[in-house]
Amino acid sequence: MKKIICTVCVRGGSKGVPGKNIRPMLGVPLMQHTLRQAVDSGIFAAIAVSSDSLEILDCATQIAGVLPLVRPDELATDTAGKVPAIRHAMLETEKAAGITCDILVDLDVTSPLRDAEDIRNAVAMIKDGVPNVLTAMHSRRSPYFNLLERGCDGEIGTAKRLPGGVLRRQDAPQCYDMNASIYVWQRGVLFANTGLYHPGTELYVMPEERSWDIDSEMDWAVVELLMKRKQDKANT
Repeated sequence: MKKIICTVCVRGGSKGVPGKNIRPMLGVPLMQHTLRQAVDSGIFAAIAVSSDSLEILDCATQIAGVLPLVRPDELATDTAGKVPAIRHAMLETEKAAGITCDILVDLDVTSPLRDAEDIRNAVAMIKDGVPNVLTAMHSRRSPYFNLLERGCDGEIGTAKRLPGGVLRRQDAPQCYDMNASIYVWQRGVLFANTGLYHPGTELYVMPEERSWDIDSEMDWAVVELLMKRKQDKANT
């Protein structure tokens, strides 16, 4: 049976929504929603939180079984890449848990509307020929129809163009927005390349109501409203 571990990489600094990672959402620190989903998925041999903030790590260990990992300063700057931080977290989790994983799942705490089933379904897409899985939703704006840019000549037009143009959005090629919710890698692929896209990369498409990513106070308000609605529905 393949061993699967989960990492949650959370920096202490947050500029768009200060302190958002441990700010209460419906009475629960934001990051704990993600950790509970990881636990509820029932598929992980180990779950770990990597952070440069002791306050965040203390919040993480309030969830039973979660491993706290201190992230090196050089992997916690504004310019540090996400993949190197995930690699470090995976190796430290393996050491702490005494295992070597086959599959690594990284969850973003700013996308807390996912279900435990979304995690299981994304992992289930990993097989021979599929190096990694990213989550996304159908794009709200089409680069072929209503996503605009200013060209080198200064003129406004669609970001991508087809011969003859696109008269209806429904006729445009399907595009997706990454929702920063779930990232899944085969272990070897994670160390082979720092990029997110590889030959055979798959998308697990989620509905918009589970795809909001918090990057502003308005995002926070929308996510909190959607989460309240989701909880009320689950309790009826």
